[in-house]
This record gives sequence, C-alpha cells and structure tokens, in this order.
Amino acid sequence: EDSNHLANPESPHSLEAETYEEEEGRDPESNSLRQPLLKRNRTLSSTPLALVGAKVSHIESLDYEINENDLFKHDWRRRSKVQVLQYIFLKWSLAFLVGLLTGLIATLINLAIENIAGYKLLAIVGFIEEGRYISGLIFFTGINFFLTLIAAVLCVCFAPTAAGPGIPEIKAYLNGVDTPNMFGATTLLVKIVGSIGAVSAGLDLGKEGPLVHIGSCIASLLAQGGPDNYRIKWRWLRYFNNDRDRRDIITCGSSSGVCAAFRAPVGGVLFALEEVATWWRSALLWRTFFSTAVVVVVLRAFIEICNSGKCGLFGTGGLIMFDVSDVKVSYQAMDVIPIIIIGIIGGLLGSLYNHVLHKVLRVYNLINHKGKMHKLLLALGVSLFTSVCQYCLPFLAQCRACDPSFPETCPTNDRSGNFKQFNCPDGYYNDLATLLLTTNDDAVRNIFSTNTTNEFHVTSILIFFALYCILGVITFGIAVPSGLFLPIILMGSGYGRLLSMAMGSYTNLDEGLFAVLGAASLMAGSMRMTVSLCVIFLELTNNLLLLPITMIVLLIAKTVGDCFNPSIYEIILELKGLPFLDANPEPWMRNLTVGELADVKPPVVTLCGVEKVSRIVDVLRNTTHNAFPIVDQGVPVPGMVATGATELHGLILRAHLVQALKKKWFLPEKRRTEEWEVREKFNWVELAERELKIEQVAVTRDEMEMYVDLHPLTNTTPFTVVESLSVAKALVLFRQVGLRHLLIVPKYQGAGVAPVVGILTRQDLRAYNILSAFPHLERPKLS
Repeated sequence: EDSNHLANPESPHSLEAETYEEEEGRDPESNSLRQPLLKRNRTLSSTPLALVGAKVSHIESLDYEINENDLFKHDWRRRSKVQVLQYIFLKWSLAFLVGLLTGLIATLINLAIENIAGYKLLAIVGFIEEGRYISGLIFFTGINFFLTLIAAVLCVCFAPTAAGPGIPEIKAYLNGVDTPNMFGATTLLVKIVGSIGAVSAGLDLGKEGPLVHIGSCIASLLAQGGPDNYRIKWRWLRYFNNDRDRRDIITCGSSSGVCAAFRAPVGGVLFALEEVATWWRSALLWRTFFSTAVVVVVLRAFIEICNSGKCGLFGTGGLIMFDVSDVKVSYQAMDVIPIIIIGIIGGLLGSLYNHVLHKVLRVYNLINHKGKMHKLLLALGVSLFTSVCQYCLPFLAQCRACDPSFPETCPTNDRSGNFKQFNCPDGYYNDLATLLLTTNDDAVRNIFSTNTTNEFHVTSILIFFALYCILGVITFGIAVPSGLFLPIILMGSGYGRLLSMAMGSYTNLDEGLFAVLGAASLMAGSMRMTVSLCVIFLELTNNLLLLPITMIVLLIAKTVGDCFNPSIYEIILELKGLPFLDANPEPWMRNLTVGELADVKPPVVTLCGVEKVSRIVDVLRNTTHNAFPIVDQGVPVPGMVATGATELHGLILRAHLVQALKKKWFLPEKRRTEEWEVREKFNWVELAERELKIEQVAVTRDEMEMYVDLHPLTNTTPFTVVESLSVAKALVLFRQVGLRHLLIVPKYQGAGVAPVVGILTRQDLRAYNILSAFPHLERPKLS
C-alpha cells in the first residue's frame, strides 16, 4: 500500500497533465453547474521510484508509528525499571559517541585539507618566486586534477550516494522516506576521503554539507550496531532496532555535523530543528544539544594541541572561524537603507541562483546517465577550469603597495595571510591572489576581515564575485562530496563588499561587516533558513552587535526569495523524486475529501483474523502493499445481545506476514491462539526486522491448506480517519505523527457497509499525484 506514483527523477513533473489539458482544449473554470466539480482523469496508483545515488531505486516509507500488537503490549508490561534505565542510558551513550566520533572525524578532515592544500600552495609560491609561471600552472592544475580524480573515482565506482551534500536525503529520511544505502559504512568512508580530496583540490565547494551526512552515517551505524554484514548483536542494541529510535539518533548526527563544520553548537541544534528534522520534541532537543556540546569539547581540545604547532600547517582560527569582533558597530538611521538593499539583493540573487542551479542539475543529470566515464570527465573538466581560473586571474590584478598601517605582515608568501605577494615586487601585494590562491576557508576569512577598507580593489572583488558565481553553478552536481554553504558564502561576501564600495561614505558600517551580511542574505535567499543561520553567523563571527541587522537582513532575504521559488534543498528533493511531504497543504486540498481519494485507488485488500495460508501467500505475491486491514465477520459485541458484527481488528504489516510464514506458525484448524503460544514462537525484536521477502520463503502444498492466526501480530491501534475528512487535515496528521498508513473508515455504519474504505499512504498525499487524478482542482496560473 506504500507504492502509488512514479516520480521520474529526470523530470519530476511529467507531461501527463499538460497532455490532458490539450485534449480537453477548454478553460477548466468554465464548466457548467451540472458538471461534477471533480473530474477523474486516471487512477491514483503506480510505483514510487526516486534517484538515490546513481541509480533509480524503489522507495519505501519508514515505520515511525509504534506498532501496538499483543507482543509489544506484553513486552511493555514486562519491562523492569532496570531495563527502562538501560534504554535511557543507551540513548545518551549513543548521543555521546555520535558527538565524539563526529568531532574526531571533522578534526581529521580539517587537518588533512589544511595540510594538503597548504603544502600545495607553498610549492606554488616557490614556482612564482623563481619566475616559473608555466611550471607553476602545470603543477597546480596537475595536483588539483589528481585530488579531484581520487574523490570522483571513489564516488562513481564505490559509493554513488556519497556524491553531493547528502542533506536533502537526510531531510527525506527524517520525513519518513527510506533512502537506500545512504548511511552505509562504504558511503561514510568515501564521504570522508572524497571530501578531503575535493576541498583540497580547490573546487568551489565546502565540507559543511558532507559533515552533516558524515554525522548522520555515524549515528545510523552506531544505532544498528555496525555495517549490514558485520553487525554487533548485543542485546542492548536491540532496543534501537526500529525506525523511530534510529530517526532520533540520526537527528543528533546531523546537528553534530553542522556543529563540527561551523564550530557552532547552538547553530547545529537549530539547523536540525529548522531545516532537517520533520518531527521534534524536547527530549530530542536535549540529546542533540548534548551531542553538539561533545563535538565542541573535542574540537576545542584539538585546537589547543594545534596551537602548539603539532598539526603541521593547520591554522590558528580557534573556535571562532571568521572573527570580526574587533569592530565597534554603531548604527545610524541611514544605515537601515543599505541593510534593506542587502536583504532584497540577497533574496533576488538567492532565488536566481536556485533557478539557474535547477537547470544546470537537469543538464548534469542527462550527462551522468550516459555512464561512469562521463561523470568522471565532467568532474575533471570542472577541476581543470577552476584551477586555470584560480591561477591565471590574479595576473590581471594590479599590484598594490603595502600600507604601514596594515595590522598584518605585508607582503607575505605563507599559505595564509591577507597580503599575498604572488607576482608582485617587494613592498607590494596582489589582492586577487589573496582571495583565489588559498583554501576556501581562508578566502572567506580574508574577505570578512575588518578594518581593511583599502585592501581590495573594486576590480579584484568584481572578478572574484563573477568567478565564484560561475563556479558555484557548475561545481555543484559533479560526482564528488560537496557542500553548498561555502560557495554561497563566497558569492554573498563578494557582492556584500561590492555594495559597501558602492555605498562609500553613505554608511558607517565596515566593509568586512558588509561581506558578512551579504553572505548571510544570499544563504537566506537560497536556503530559506533564518533562525539557525542567524545563530550560526553569530557563532562564526563572534560579534553580538551584528545580531539586530543580521536578523533584519535574513528576514528580508527569505521573504523576497519565497516570492519566486522554493529553497535549494526542496528543488533537489523534487529533482530526485523523493516523496517529501511539505508542512503546509495546498489551499485546494480543503476541497477534496479522503473518501474521494480512496475512490480513485484500487480496492483495499483485507484479510481475516484467522486466515488461510494460501490466501496470505497469494496476497503477498500479487500485491506490493505493505499493510493490510484485518477484518473479522460475525464477532459478538461485548455487552450486547446482537451477534454477527463486523470488526476492524487492526492493521498488519507485510513484514509480519512474511515472518509468520517463515516461522511456519501454521494451525491445522481455524482457531484463535493463546498468548503463550505466540510468545513461544515470536519476540518483539524479530518483528522489527524488515529485510525478509516473500520470495525467500518456501511453503509446501500441504501447508497451503493450513491457517494462521494473525490477531497477535496485528497493530490494534492504527490511526483512522472518517471518509469525510479533508485531504489538507489528513496531510497535517500524517506528517506530524510520522505515519506510514492511514486507514479510512466509512461515515455511515450498517449492514453491508465495509468497515474500511481505503488506506492512504505518503504517495497518495503528494500534491502532484493528486492533481494527476484531479487535474481541475488547481486553478490555472495567470499568464
């Protein structure tokens, strides 16, 4: 019952509705009063597919609902206080381990990137000082080519799901969509090594998105006791053998990843709350906060070690990555105007970036479908273009004289620093080389630097901004682990500086602060986050005085961006075809009832409480439904003389039916079983397994004539709604409770009325699927 619509990953909006309108050839608003309001175009039924990694996979939903059958209730009654304390202790222990391992791996990634990129840049300085410019270019592009090749080969050949940021898939998982192979051990290892290679290669991407995915992979592997082939079968870990607890621990992992990327613990918790998680509660808030606190302690410990010079070329940024706290911020009434302008431009540019990236990703999808070699060539082509631009463009910049008032050494030939000499004579520096021939983190640190009004020339900032706009569009989507945060920060900081230069004496705000506000506005305009972004930028820059203007900029940018298109993560979810349920129903969903939705679905398949084995096998082999209502006829009603009532006993999962067949839990005659018989054959841990398929179970001809008592395995408390309920209400209930199936019961009771009208699943509640069956519901957009 979980499979109802084909979402084509290459083109999520198929041409069916357009073809229908062409066939109709008339305005849908012009139908007469006698015509029915709801015109049925086709049935609401097909198979859900989505693009996960490199292949189109069959998508299932997750069981976040507690399955309250007789076995679960018996186990719940038997649990002692010690077992409850074990469960609570294990949850907090796993949250601690998630934070610890995420912090350690983030430190490893940072150290590797800083050292690889640092030694590469120092070698370039050597070539430049000797005047061997062509040799320097060949060395620079060659090293970057090799690093990109490692990252791309790993992603293409070993773990396609490790490519990209991974955040859209995590959002889908926490929304209730099972994304295959997203959290495996191979994906984790490829993500770590690939992220080091891609970022060290100087590509316009960050390690922030991959770190969120890495944190989630660690959480998932810990919760299930290791990789699929080598799982630890500890009795304690069996508590977590369910989708509900795994969802909570993956939420902890995603917030730990953001914290490790930005060294922003509170921002990490808020990011998980605002952007990633669908379902939230206070207990989960405490655990995610605990995980991020552990991450910060680990990072702080390693930063202390690195400050003593034991980490090679690792920088000395401390916990504050881009510190701008040395600026005294004072506002005037006139400063409101540039702040509003920054917000509006950020919203416009953010939505434009989303639109262009959407088109580019569709083109990349066509290229990637041609095979592995095309994926590799695309990634390597982008690497070559990036390397040539980063090395050659600084030669266009004019050398600028060092000012004795500069707070730092000028010029410098180290791997970092605000005044790189590059090809300039002594006493001069190249401002464009300062921004391009460095790691992405140092580029942001340089452009965010405060009290540097005359450091960068407007032409250099213009070239920097134009280059990163191009790179930001063409780099995302290649087959390497990549994050969106840093490219957007680089673009936004570029236009923030440009706007500051254009404003000149009209504002008292520092150019570095304009760069910070520009980056924040572009992120809000593209990703549509506000609260978490505000706190992340606060923790990044260490300047509380920026809080009021940052809040204003974020709110304006998000509002402007929302007027044009969805957030970048929603666009990627739609492109991949993942059935993500939005928080807000469409307005027309209030005009449709769940009963009308059930009418356009195939008839619901029901089973008896004591069912024949042959019937169960037939149903499992000939349907793809994942749940079946259990309906008993002729049941005596307690406290009433009348007999022969029809009872809706509950809902049984496909996995539990397969388990019953596998265990050979057959009865020679048609009867109800006793409680002790069930406990002898099953336990609640086995019922949590989902991997078994009906094809793997053999049933003999004699067994086909026997019976199975399904009552003890049936969830007797499924969520039900009356058929007159609006689809809008059903969608809100489905999403907020985290359901997989929603039973529809009839409005009228009586003899001959079936106790179940239908079952709603995630696919049935997606707006596009509903409109494919009822194309006249949505009003045509004004041209």
